[in-house]
Amino acid sequence: MSSDLNLAGICGVGIRNGTLNIIGRKKSIFKLSQGEYVAPDKIENIYIKSPYVAQAFVHGDGLKSCIVGIIVPDEEILMGWATENSLSKTFNELCHNEHVKDMILKDIVARGKEAKLASFEQVKNIKLHSELFSVENGLLTPTLKSKRLTVQKRFAKELHQLLI
Repeated sequence: MSSDLNLAGICGVGIRNGTLNIIGRKKSIFKLSQGEYVAPDKIENIYIKSPYVAQAFVHGDGLKSCIVGIIVPDEEILMGWATENSLSKTFNELCHNEHVKDMILKDIVARGKEAKLASFEQVKNIKLHSELFSVENGLLTPTLKSKRLTVQKRFAKELHQLLI
């Protein structure tokens, strides 16, 4: 028999064998239009395993049935990839290139499938952003966690466009 746990802002599910499966931080979990609950921290941690991704931010809207993301590519890896593929562009230009966006989207979705994410837990669209989230620009806490509301406000227009 499994039981739910909500302790100190952490959500988890007790498993029959006595272990605890941590779902995510309570304040970051959101619900999609079809009733599914999404733990963005879990998804972001899978997506940042891609060599192309330095940082990931996953967003959903209770009126929509899918999630989207803001991805900050790993500059060194992406510039190396561009050189190998004969693309002489700046990092910022690469972040605005549809081919690059599609390549990174395919890579993170593949990693999500490997990690057995449900289809509603996979981003359907992404925006590449060239500036790392940091404490200095107000997008990270001192413990280096995303300031979810601040990131949502900062990228409100982009997130809205991605969800259309």
